[in-house]
Amino acid sequence: MSLRSVIRKSTGQDVYVCHACNDCDIPPRDEMDIPLSSLVQLILLNDEEALQCRTLWSDSVLEAARGACKRGLDLHAVMLALRDESLRKAGS
Repeated sequence: MSLRSVIRKSTGQDVYVCHACNDCDIPPRDEMDIPLSSLVQLILLNDEEALQCRTLWSDSVLEAARGACKRGLDLHAVMLALRDESLRKAGS
């Protein structure tokens, strides 16, 4: 199953609404290795690097993701779904 499908099934969110506008990018934090906009692009490419990046596991980035997308994509929920998928894959 693609990352996009996993997120859609888990959250109802469709990352395809992302137009790569970069408006979701928050100020850099030490624990970030990629910006939020790049995380979404990795999802769209079905690149599993999205499941392993430090950005995904940062609680401060997770909180900053709330309301970050101007198009209404719930990046907080997307990140939680990615975390769950990463843990599921690690356990299998």
